[in-house]
Amino acid sequence: MNAIISASELASELTGGNPPVLLDVRWQLSLGKASGEPPFDGRAAYEAGHIPGAVYVDLDRELAAAPGSRGRHPLPDLAEFGVAMRRAGVSSRMPVVVYDGGQGWGAARAWWLLRWTGHPNVRVLDGGLPAWEGPLETSVPTPAEGDFEPAPGATGLLDADGAAALARAGVLLDARAGERYRGEVEPIDPVGGHIPGAVSAPTNENVTADGRFLPAEDLAARFEALGVSEGAEVGVYCGSGVSAAHEVLALAVAGIPAELYVGSWSEWSSDPSRPVAVGPDPQ
Repeated sequence: MNAIISASELASELTGGNPPVLLDVRWQLSLGKASGEPPFDGRAAYEAGHIPGAVYVDLDRELAAAPGSRGRHPLPDLAEFGVAMRRAGVSSRMPVVVYDGGQGWGAARAWWLLRWTGHPNVRVLDGGLPAWEGPLETSVPTPAEGDFEPAPGATGLLDADGAAALARAGVLLDARAGERYRGEVEPIDPVGGHIPGAVSAPTNENVTADGRFLPAEDLAARFEALGVSEGAEVGVYCGSGVSAAHEVLALAVAGIPAELYVGSWSEWSSDPSRPVAVGPDPQ
């Protein structure tokens, strides 16, 4: 099953016999809190206009637990996640399509969580809301209660030790901007740099200027150039496990399975016993 869906395909499916459950996960990383700028309000954006039938999902509250020693966006309590998904109308027997404001990070986080917890049919709207050419609505739907029960997978998730081991034995990709990987700047976390052995692979290089994914063959070629050979074990991290989910999605589009280090750099860098590498060299 393809991990993404085009806007035209979504429009067709919404009028078909088995329309997908739609989740709106608009979210943006806010770097302006220290200067007093208000954080991005995803719910307000949703209420101003969304794809008809879509239900808003709050990434910070429903797709992550509170920030702490496990990172800025640690895994949510799975019972609470299940409640949120059922309230949004998610059932195991029904397809799900997730979208956001176009960056793709928030939608990918929801896609990854649903897939990791056992939902068999989840896709991300390629290009997000800007790609949608149909009507929008402002009314908030009340879907029928879903029946989805999260059942975490045995694979697909890395902790700090697993990420460190994968950087030595496989390919660990760092999805952050190159300057953060190199340690030249660090606007959020206490230490700049990267996990020793990790390879710089900025998420924005997986998409075109309009936020749509590159063709699968182009993505496969990109990851091959980064050292992802056939059969290699692959993992991804970022700042807090959100943009890395988008890179896991890009890898899925290319036909490459990958694991996600959810704690990511926000967890790694908060532990002074963890080694830090700087500069362009992985080591």
